[in-house]
Amino acid sequence: MNKSKETSFADRLSTAASAKKAAVERFRAKSLTNDPALAERLAAQQAISIARDARAAERKAARLASDLAAEAARAAALEIEQAARAAEIEKQAARDVALQAERKAARDARYAARKVRNRK
Repeated sequence: MNKSKETSFADRLSTAASAKKAAVERFRAKSLTNDPALAERLAAQQAISIARDARAAERKAARLASDLAAEAARAAALEIEQAARAAEIEKQAARDVALQAERKAARDARYAARKVRNRK
């Protein structure tokens, strides 16, 4: 190996540090914050982000409105079903009362007929 190419570890570290320092200086020299194209790109990105957030909020609001409408429809259907059940229960109760009255009338008629038969 050529002696001029042999360097110590400390030399390599200092060379790497100076290269890194030079790269940082070149980056700072560009002064990206004063670049009008960058400012325009950042403004466009921010506008896109705001529009995306607005669309997401609209979708969420629509989903909530849909969920609320579905819940209201379910509640109305449940209320109608309960009213139909109550009406059916009342109808059944009226049929039971009428059936009991009919049975009582038949029983009373049989009793009266038996009494008439036994008196003779």
